Amino acid sequence: MAKIKKIGILTSGGDAPGMNAAIRGVTRTAIFNGMQVVGIRHGYHGMIFGHFTRLKAHSVSDILARGGTILKTARSKEFMTAEGRKQAYDNLKKEGIDAVVVIGGDGSLTGARVFCDEYYDIPFIGIPGTIDNDIFGTDYTIGYDTAQNTVVDAVDKIRDTASSHNRLFFIEVMGRDAGFIALKTGIACGAEAILIPEVEGQVEGLKDYLEKGYKRKKSSNIIIVAEGEKSGGAFAIAEQVKEEFEEYSVRVSILGHIQRGGKPSAYDRVSASTLGYEAVQALLDDQKSVMVGFHNGEVDLVPFRKVIKLKKSVDPQQLEMADVLSI
Repeated sequence: MAKIKKIGILTSGGDAPGMNAAIRGVTRTAIFNGMQVVGIRHGYHGMIFGHFTRLKAHSVSDILARGGTILKTARSKEFMTAEGRKQAYDNLKKEGIDAVVVIGGDGSLTGARVFCDEYYDIPFIGIPGTIDNDIFGTDYTIGYDTAQNTVVDAVDKIRDTASSHNRLFFIEVMGRDAGFIALKTGIACGAEAILIPEVEGQVEGLKDYLEKGYKRKKSSNIIIVAEGEKSGGAFAIAEQVKEEFEEYSVRVSILGHIQRGGKPSAYDRVSASTLGYEAVQALLDDQKSVMVGFHNGEVDLVPFRKVIKLKKSVDPQQLEMADVLSI
């Protein structure tokens, strides 16, 4: 592989706290190794339409504590077409970009894999950035820790109200296809039940629990629901409960996009910085079409084909533990 002189970096898909730390990690590691760095604004959309900006060491000063992404992000329908990817490739070549680091979730890494299959001479390295923590091949994704802390803080405050009024709260958290946020925050908050898309038939079990809980006169009940739960989400489940359990005062709270925002936690800052640094090291080692992730606390390189093909599963032991602790 020819020596890499200029690296492009972009953020794609949903933003996540810590993305800026990863941008900083890539930028400064590349500059330290004698490379130039180009920020590609607005993700793959910016690659197609030439939204390029030179990044220097001072360009990424004072961004560690900022949420979101200084490079902005967007979803690109054009990049899903062969014509769009060809235009993106032509722009990269015109700019003299020799390699690209992509920070994003499953869709972003899928786009990188497809592009690499078509254009072999520009290596891509992926960094997992999504609050959902649902990417195969890494134990942890950028933004997950901060999102958990945001949810826990919100739920703790809601429980104060639930206890004061003896109410049943259904709290919906992000996780359309994966229940990692719901499971971990449910355990952290002492939720009475946790409903996630990976587990079937949980609503019936919830109804049994509520019958027993009312008899024990619990002062509050917090039910954490992942937005992708197959029964229709927090509002739909709450309506079912209202019809069958008139004795409960039921409320619904949708936490929504506050889970994506805010200052990244120390853990997210360090993890994202590490992944940014390691992404450049991977390029220096002539790697391509791989994601830089964590496995058992160690940095690992995972081929895009595995990341995209395989599905990450929630820990069944934690599910069991959550049930035991909710009695």
